[in-house]
Amino acid sequence: MRRALGVLAALALLGGVTYALIPDGKPDAKRATVVGLIGSEKRAFFENPDVKAELAKQGLEVRADSAGSWTMSEQAKDGSGLDFAFPASTAPARAIQANWGLQDSPLVPFYSPLVVVAHEPVAQVLRQNNLATVDDSKVWTFRMDDYVAALKAGRQWPDLAGSSAHPELGGPIFVTTTDPESSSSGAMYVALLSYILNNRQVVSDQAGIDASKDVLRSATAMQGGQKSSSDEPFKDFGAGVGNPLVFAYESQVAELALRGQSTGDMVVLYPDTTIYSDHTVVARTENGRKLAGLLQDDEVLRRLEARFGFRPQASPGAFAELMKDKKPVFAPDLTAAKVKQPTVPSLDNLTKLIAAAKGSKK
Repeated sequence: MRRALGVLAALALLGGVTYALIPDGKPDAKRATVVGLIGSEKRAFFENPDVKAELAKQGLEVRADSAGSWTMSEQAKDGSGLDFAFPASTAPARAIQANWGLQDSPLVPFYSPLVVVAHEPVAQVLRQNNLATVDDSKVWTFRMDDYVAALKAGRQWPDLAGSSAHPELGGPIFVTTTDPESSSSGAMYVALLSYILNNRQVVSDQAGIDASKDVLRSATAMQGGQKSSSDEPFKDFGAGVGNPLVFAYESQVAELALRGQSTGDMVVLYPDTTIYSDHTVVARTENGRKLAGLLQDDEVLRRLEARFGFRPQASPGAFAELMKDKKPVFAPDLTAAKVKQPTVPSLDNLTKLIAAAKGSKK
């Protein structure tokens, strides 16, 4: 596991983006500079002038390196000079806590469920073949058990009723993801599939890994080359290229809609069992803890979090209020939409599952 994480860290160092998240204008001696690591999916939020201004008002300037969530724990090992780390899920956050010798529970200011995006004609083909449903409020659901059964059976798009009207639908049915070795959303997809494949139980031992590995490997291999950032397959999808089904953060689609950009006939399908991306702040210093507290409790920042498509933990209605008249249709309440969330495996077991998915030797 240590060797694997070392490789991932090298990838992250090659692909990382460094930038300063400071307010415009002259430095203020009264502001504390907070240094940390953040996932790339939060870069636009932290670079926003309104976010920087509110943080400055509260006495903070944030400087951060962009890093993959699954390599952040390795980069954070030394910890020198870092006030916080802000990965996109709890498993790497726990590893960072262990590296820093911290015992307190980290804060989760906001979250975003992982969803499947498709164009409406494709969603209708899925619905016709019991792979998706849509309710009276136009919220779509992606049926995970039926999808995994299709993966196991090697079903092809031409096998589906109604697909002949769409000549672009060819080859095997699969969801495009990012590379699980470097990206949180890809790793979460592996975690989700393994849960379904392991009789809806979190993988906690070698038997669970063995029960999952063949389908995980197949679902990964059929994708070919995988991107390291969730932005890339999502942008390809928006441009009308690539696979018809893409695993993405709900916040990516919501941010587009909130910016007033056209989403065309894009549909958000909520897997009936999915992983929530729990954006978790691990604070190492007092200034890091102040930042975490502001992200959770500051009303202005919570409104801004929702404006960037995230669901603030302390303001559960903020996202729904912003999205109620937007297209595509978003689920205002995930519980009402009957979306279930399994626990993510331990970092050790998830690393083994990722190795199995990539066809690596353990």
